Amino acid sequence: MTEKTLEERAASAGILSEFRDLSGQIQHTSDDTRRALLAAMGLEDGMVAPDQSLPRWLICEPGIPAPLDCPTDWQITLEDGTTIEGRGPLPALPLGRHLLTTSGAKCWLLSAPARLSLPDPMWGLMVPLACLRGIGEAGIGSYRDLARLTEGLGTMGAAFAGINPIHAGFLSDLGGFSPYTPSHRRRLAPLYLHTEAAAKDPGPLLELSQEIPARLSALEAEFHASPPGPAFEAYLAHEGEALHRFAVHQALSEKLGPYWDTWPEAYHDPASEAVTSAARDMADRVRFHAWLQYRTEAELTETQAKAKASGMKLGLYLDLAVGTHPHGAETWEDRNAFAFGASLGAPPDAFAPQGQNWNLAPFNPAHLIDTGFEALALTLRQQLRFSGALRIDHILGFERAYWVADGQPGAYVAMPRDAMLAIARIEAARAGAVIVGEDLGVIPDGLQHELEQSGILGCRLMCFEHDGDPPWYKAPQAYSKGAIASFSSHDAPTWKGWREGREIKLRRDIGIIDPSHVDGMLGFRGREVEGMDGATSPYRGDHAPERPEAMASLLAATASRMVALQVEDMLGMADQPNLPGTVFEYPNWRQRLAAGVAGITSSPVLANCARIMKRAGR
Repeated sequence: MTEKTLEERAASAGILSEFRDLSGQIQHTSDDTRRALLAAMGLEDGMVAPDQSLPRWLICEPGIPAPLDCPTDWQITLEDGTTIEGRGPLPALPLGRHLLTTSGAKCWLLSAPARLSLPDPMWGLMVPLACLRGIGEAGIGSYRDLARLTEGLGTMGAAFAGINPIHAGFLSDLGGFSPYTPSHRRRLAPLYLHTEAAAKDPGPLLELSQEIPARLSALEAEFHASPPGPAFEAYLAHEGEALHRFAVHQALSEKLGPYWDTWPEAYHDPASEAVTSAARDMADRVRFHAWLQYRTEAELTETQAKAKASGMKLGLYLDLAVGTHPHGAETWEDRNAFAFGASLGAPPDAFAPQGQNWNLAPFNPAHLIDTGFEALALTLRQQLRFSGALRIDHILGFERAYWVADGQPGAYVAMPRDAMLAIARIEAARAGAVIVGEDLGVIPDGLQHELEQSGILGCRLMCFEHDGDPPWYKAPQAYSKGAIASFSSHDAPTWKGWREGREIKLRRDIGIIDPSHVDGMLGFRGREVEGMDGATSPYRGDHAPERPEAMASLLAATASRMVALQVEDMLGMADQPNLPGTVFEYPNWRQRLAAGVAGITSSPVLANCARIMKRAGR
C-alpha cells in the first residue's frame, strides 16, 4: 500500500479539482469537500491500493479477440459462469461482461458492439401514465389504460408510447409521488395496476392520499380472494433473495415508515436478526408485496405485447431516473453500490443561484468498477425487459456527476464514461432496443460525440434550437439523425403555454423570477414565437401557425430518426406536467389530462399529426 496526499487520493477517485461555472468563473474544490466525497465513497482512510498489472476494465467487441496479451496464465469467467483458461493473447468473447484474472489482478472485459444501429424514421406520443384518466374520470391511469392507448396509436402509425419512470415508489408516503425520486429502479410501480376500486374524485388533480390506499386495499382483497398458483411460485424461485429483500423492505415500510434512515437501527441492515425475525412475523405481507411485483411484470409484459401486435415498431418507451432516493429500497438492499453522505445535484446557475440538491443517491464509481458495473447492467436490463426503447435521464452523469456533500459545497466526480456506455450498448444489443440519452443542459466536451459514436440517441427540444437572433430556428435538415426531436418536454412549456409565455408568468407569481425581468422575458418570447412561425411556414400547409399541426409539420421534417409528440399538445392544454424549481407551489405530476384514452385516440389533432408523420415517411 502507498501513502498519498489528500489531493492525490481525490484525483484517483475521480473528484475534479475545479470546474468552470456558467458565468465562466473557475470554481475550486476545497479540501473539506474532498474529504466529504471520499468518505461518501468509503475511501476516507489515507491509503489506496497499488497499481495492478491489468487495467480495471477493458472494452472489446464480440467475436473479435480482446486487445490484451497476458504473458502469464489467465482465466476468464464468462457472464454465464463458464470459464476459459489460457496464456498469452486473449480469445474472442461473446456479448456480455466477463472477468479476467491473472497473477492476482483482475480486469472486467466488456464485450460490446462498437455502435448500435440507428432506428428507422418514426414517431410516437409521450403521455403521463398517472394522469391518463381525463378530467371527469375517476382513478389513476393504469397499465391497462396504457395498453388500450398503444393499440389505438399503433393503428395510427405510431412506433412508440413514452411514459415517465415506473420505478417502485413509496407507497407508505402519500406525498412522495415524483417519478424521478424512486425507491428502487429495478422494481416496478404497482400503483398503476388495474383495479375497479379507486377513489371517486374525478377532479382536475389526482388526490393521491385517497387513491393509493384505495388501490392497495382493492389489490390486497384480490390477493386473498384468488390465491396465486404455480406460476407465482416459479416466479418467486426465479427472482430469489433479491425479490424477497425488496418485499421485506416494503412490508417494513408499512410498519416503520417509508424511509429506512428513520427506522430503529436494528433494521438498517437487511441481513440483521431483527429483519429476519420481522420477515417471518410478516410473511403474508411480504408475500403480498412479492405478488404485486409479479402482477406488475405480467401487466407490463401484456401491454408491450399488445403494443407490438398493433403495429408499433418499439412499443413502450420507458424512462430511467438518474438516481434513487438515498433511503429507499434500492439503497437498503445494495448499500455498497451507492455513495452516502453526498447527493446528486447541479452547480449554481441563473435559475438556482444556490445550486441544486436533488436528494438522490449517486452510484459509487469505485464499487461500480469493482463489480463489473453490475448494478448499472441489471438496472438497464430490467427496464429493457418491457420496452423497445429506454431514455436515460441526465446521461451527462455518465461523464461526470455533480455531488453535493453534506454540509459542503458540491464538486464534480468523473465517472467511467466509456465503460458505462459500453454497458448500455451490451444491454441494448441483448434486448434489440433503442437507447436515448437525455443530454440537455451544459454538456461536457466530447460527450455528445461519444453518444453519437455509440449509436445512443440524444434529445433535441425544438423550442431551444435557436439559430441566430432575433431567434431564428435551426433548419429541420440540420438536426442530428441520432436524436429524438420534440417541441419541448415534461419540464418545459406545452405548445400552447409556450406561445402565451405561461411558465414565465407562473414563475413570477410563485416568486422564482424577479417581476422586473418579466416584461423583457415576455418580449423575447414574442420574438421566439415570430421566429417559430417563420420556421413552420414552409411546412405547415393550410394549418394556422398557432395550431399544433404547424409544430408537428416542422418536427416531421427534421432529420432526427425519432420524433415525439406530447399528448398535452394534442389536447390543447396550456399547463406543463412539471415546473422545475417547485415542490408544493405547483401540482407537479398530478394534473389530469383534458381527455382519457378514448378522447386521445379520437383526437382530430392527433389524427392530423399522424397523417403529417406518414407523409414525411415516418
